[in-house]
Amino acid sequence: MKLILVGFGVVGQGFAEIMLNKADELQQKRDFSAQVVGIITGSKGTLYHPAGLDLSALLDATKAGSFEGYPDSDDLKRNWDAIEMIANGDADVVVEMSPTNLDTAQPALTYCHTALDNDKHLILANKGPVALAYNELNTKATENNLHMRYEATVMAGTPTMQLAEDALGGCTISEARGILNGTTNYILTQMENGMEYSDALAKAQELGYAETDPSGDVEGWDAAGKVLILSNALFGTSPTMQDLDVEGITQITADDIKDAQANQQRYKLIASATPNGGSVKPMRLPITDPLASVGGATNAITLKTDLMGDITLIGAGAGKLETGYAILADLLAIDREIS
Repeated sequence: MKLILVGFGVVGQGFAEIMLNKADELQQKRDFSAQVVGIITGSKGTLYHPAGLDLSALLDATKAGSFEGYPDSDDLKRNWDAIEMIANGDADVVVEMSPTNLDTAQPALTYCHTALDNDKHLILANKGPVALAYNELNTKATENNLHMRYEATVMAGTPTMQLAEDALGGCTISEARGILNGTTNYILTQMENGMEYSDALAKAQELGYAETDPSGDVEGWDAAGKVLILSNALFGTSPTMQDLDVEGITQITADDIKDAQANQQRYKLIASATPNGGSVKPMRLPITDPLASVGGATNAITLKTDLMGDITLIGAGAGKLETGYAILADLLAIDREIS
């Protein structure tokens, strides 16, 4: 497979490292190989080579802060226009990993349409296009006999969408509810251990779990974007952010945490999607609930099914290699479908 990567931050670099380390194993066990022929970034420019880019050299140039250090070679194109590369580059798959925009999904949404309009499969780690434009992208992919996959958008490499859409394909899912934001789960876990909210938030920022502006996490909007994705993918509904009941964890106090503990309960920020709507709310769960035992920055989701009862999946919801793996998992899924 020939790939064009849009974005080369933590996720893209994690994917590149995996492909460098796993190339021989993937070829031997899965008869699978992939070449990155193009890369598009907002800060470092673009690179394209029809015979494939050198991933080691690409990582080295990225560490140095600029693609200017990437070695010249015959047929290498620098600073090719992004839309033109996606439209005309010799590639099978476009992998969208640029920063998420949950207001308009741009410019990633335009990149996605360009890929599908030009006979390229689409993989997304960017939540914006899937949350805000799932139906139009999915319809276009289906009409053009292309595949669109987005495992990384919900729980990084933990196979949420593959479980729901593939492994449980014969079941009717009536609800998806879970801990879909690791930052808030880390903060609540630290508060259980005696920290005040402000101290727990500062620690999360120090460890890199929370941004300098943590509002997207602590006010529930990151998890809300994932509710939109689940609602679209699992139930065929198309809610907007305004349709969701969203509340974060900023009002939870140390006394609230202690009161919950005294009643054999734990606070968790629970994202829920059903055919009738969705929400993100802090909830006091009984300690017998599987989600109550999930601590730290870990994510978890419970799928309520008609044939298998409740299925709970627990795993990493972020991380360089963990999210990079989701890209590989989606590539392997597409490879199985088209082989």
